[in-house]
Amino acid sequence: MEQMFYTLHDFMVYSKGWTYTIMGLGLVFYLLFWLFLTGRDEAPRKY
Repeated sequence: MEQMFYTLHDFMVYSKGWTYTIMGLGLVFYLLFWLFLTGRDEAPRKY
């Protein structure tokens, strides 16, 4: 880590930014995974 934090406030702002980024990516991944699971429904066979 090249960035030096001189105050707790600087560190908290930096950490909070990364937390929102990670949670946003997690939400997108969850949505894509949900679409993958629900998109595989096959039509029932009619004999």
